[in-house]
Amino acid sequence: MFRLAVLLFALLAFDPAGAQSAAYSNRAEALKGLGAEDAIRRAEAIRWIAIHGKPVDDKALRQRLSDDSPLVRGAAEQGLWILWNRSGDKAIDALLAKGTDAMQAGQFKEAIASFSEVIRRRPAFAEGWNKRATALFLAGEFRKSLADCDQVMKRNPYHFGALAGYGQIYFQQQRYELAIKYWKRALRVNPNMMSLEINIKAAEERLAESPRQSA
Repeated sequence: MFRLAVLLFALLAFDPAGAQSAAYSNRAEALKGLGAEDAIRRAEAIRWIAIHGKPVDDKALRQRLSDDSPLVRGAAEQGLWILWNRSGDKAIDALLAKGTDAMQAGQFKEAIASFSEVIRRRPAFAEGWNKRATALFLAGEFRKSLADCDQVMKRNPYHFGALAGYGQIYFQQQRYELAIKYWKRALRVNPNMMSLEINIKAAEERLAESPRQSA
């Protein structure tokens, strides 16, 4: 959730040999390019959509999360984060970035205040809720974080970051069955989140130990 600047740099820097031939000049071309035979052309199309596309284009990018090419799958995950972090309003995006910087610095109170202002100004913007959910989780406010995750789901039910967030909260609360449930949901949307498979195994082990612990 904290990697937007890194992801944007990686996506902008993506320029393998021959990429110039894969450039797209408009949204229609880029959307068509998602189905190109060549993986580099598909990845270039993802980059264009992530930077210039519309919120509704996330469905097209989600389909690339199961692409045959690891390059395209990685680009799709990065592209979705970038697309989700664009509200369409520069002032809102700047406020979101301010909150993200504060969160990365461990200044959770300041981060929550920034994200709350994003939500006040643009309540339909799912990423405002998701960022505040993350800050609340890091601040140990699990109940409030869960409530914000619920708001993310109302606006973007395919937000694999928020789904993974549910799992993190439930794991911390030792509600292992729910943690596993949400991590599996996240993997159904984005099967590339390999760390969640490790988390699920850990939760299953904790769940198996529970009867012995309570005896």
